[in-house]
Amino acid sequence: MSWQEQLRGDPLPWLLETDAPGVRHLALRDLLDLAPDDPQLAAARRAAHQAGPIATILGQMDETGFWAEPGPGYLPKYRSTVWSVILLAQLGASAAEDERIGRACGYVLDHALTPRGQFSISGPPSGTVDCLQGNLCWALLELGCRDPRLETAFDWLARSVTGEGIAPLEDREAAVRYYAGKCGPTFACGANNKLPCAWGAVKVMLALGKWPADRRTPSMQRAIEQGVAFLLGADPALAEYPNGWADKPSGNWGKFGFPVFYVTDLLQNVEALVALGYGRDPRLAHALDVIREKQDAGGRWPLEYDYTGKTWADFGPKKQPNKWVTLRALRVLKA
Repeated sequence: MSWQEQLRGDPLPWLLETDAPGVRHLALRDLLDLAPDDPQLAAARRAAHQAGPIATILGQMDETGFWAEPGPGYLPKYRSTVWSVILLAQLGASAAEDERIGRACGYVLDHALTPRGQFSISGPPSGTVDCLQGNLCWALLELGCRDPRLETAFDWLARSVTGEGIAPLEDREAAVRYYAGKCGPTFACGANNKLPCAWGAVKVMLALGKWPADRRTPSMQRAIEQGVAFLLGADPALAEYPNGWADKPSGNWGKFGFPVFYVTDLLQNVEALVALGYGRDPRLAHALDVIREKQDAGGRWPLEYDYTGKTWADFGPKKQPNKWVTLRALRVLKA
């Protein structure tokens, strides 16, 4: 069954309207599969960078490459450097299209990455957490960053899942160890009462799925295998993953949103697994049914979780059909 046959209506004309140049660009690229040098796609890509949220966000960047305040860029949420870079990547921004994006990528690597490859909330290695590491590894690749320091970041990303060469949290004298936040292998997180965090796992798997398959190290491959086993060890539609401080899964799993930061949803869980080649795995059948059921009669999905007023741009009213969420859902069904 093709992705179009899974829809109750045809949302493509709506997604291709010129009032949302960013959505139009990504729909042409990801749904209609236009070649990178196709004139129509090139024009749409330029338009997406010259107007709309990409232009708004870049207009708020300091000329040296940061947003809001200098430094690692995690605070203030959600207008600082980290969040702006992650959002730009989700919007389809490209360093090849605007040199300011390359400057921002370099700033993140200069100020938020430790020499051993940890992206840090606060600067030192102790500020590393899975969700930040996965988000930034994915975002920098998506933006077109090819800095060799990214290899170090991906090496830590993979080995922090498998535990290879990383001392326990308690071994404070070790040169490379776990910390209070990133406290152990297989996505263990201090914010989840030291249990594996599925939100962090989704971000890590999304990043590893973005890394070229022919360049995956043995550690990366083992991390992927562990991550897939974890995420598919429970029904993704039910999200019955370890809950450190609650007796049931977060309700946010069932709310499809845009943008997606460290909170995640079922749709991003499936996005990560599909990117790793598990789109036809029978363990995803229930999740895909849930995704399909959320569409309206026009084949559109509503915005159920948002950051209105918290980021440099807003992306539509809640509970209404939303082009960005619809694009996310269609890419999953197509893949």
